[in-house]
Amino acid sequence: MARLIARVLGSAAGGGYPQWNCRCAVCRLAWEGDSRVAARTQTSVAVSGDGRRWILLNASPDLRAQIAAAPALRPNGEVRGSPIAAVVLTGAEVDQTAGLLHLREGHAFTLYGPADTLDILDSNPIFAALDPALVARRRVSFGAPFDTAGDLAVELFGVPGKVPLYLEGGAAAADLEAAAAGVEVRRGGARLVFVPACAAVTPELKERLAAADLVLFDGTLFTDDEMIRAGAGPKTGRRMGHLPIDGPDGSLAALAGLRNRRFYIHINNTNPVLIAGSPERAKVEAAGWEVAADGLEIAL
Repeated sequence: MARLIARVLGSAAGGGYPQWNCRCAVCRLAWEGDSRVAARTQTSVAVSGDGRRWILLNASPDLRAQIAAAPALRPNGEVRGSPIAAVVLTGAEVDQTAGLLHLREGHAFTLYGPADTLDILDSNPIFAALDPALVARRRVSFGAPFDTAGDLAVELFGVPGKVPLYLEGGAAAADLEAAAAGVEVRRGGARLVFVPACAAVTPELKERLAAADLVLFDGTLFTDDEMIRAGAGPKTGRRMGHLPIDGPDGSLAALAGLRNRRFYIHINNTNPVLIAGSPERAKVEAAGWEVAADGLEIAL
């Protein structure tokens, strides 16, 4: 029997794939029905230790559709009820939190997150739609494991990153460095590590990733200037808090030597690894990486 089950509910970066307002070279393939690409919703992962109670890692804006596409997450047994027992947030970006508003219809669950993330939610009155009598908010410190439903042990940890885009104001890029968060989930010796946003790989992070059975890691952009070259935006990946995949200091090089099963996730709509058979997809696969897709389920 599996010790830990992980289901990728969504695997794309903010905006999904294809992005609703984009006709870059990669999105164009999806709009035209090219069989080499598949649509993806915004990143969220569900984990369970018993197949009955599920924990969401981030709540994407596409959560309603993601629940409908995952039979294990659908209501059962009661007029009102859900197998979703908790949500663990790694940050306060729109694509990490907006899906919480899909969970406002009177269902009890626990919401975990770093203190600064929950402070941001507390300061926004729209999230009061989550009835505090039903949805307990638990502030979690980095490096302090906690137990949750299904005998899962969860730990949040800091990774290099930045504040959410909507909180940047007029600050310069050099002033934006802040600890983003990754999450490790353990049960019975099985370990999953999920890092949807990461600006650099530290020795401590590489050690943690190497010890995991399954890694889901930031694959937002293939090259740092990808969006600029595609005409899709003015920022580099690093400016947005995302380490590129390729290059001498990209994640492929920084994480060389990992021997576990590992996937790129949170993939931007401009990223050519979305295209089956592309040189970029071949390069990551040759290095032992896979590209996550919606609906992927792995039992450890």
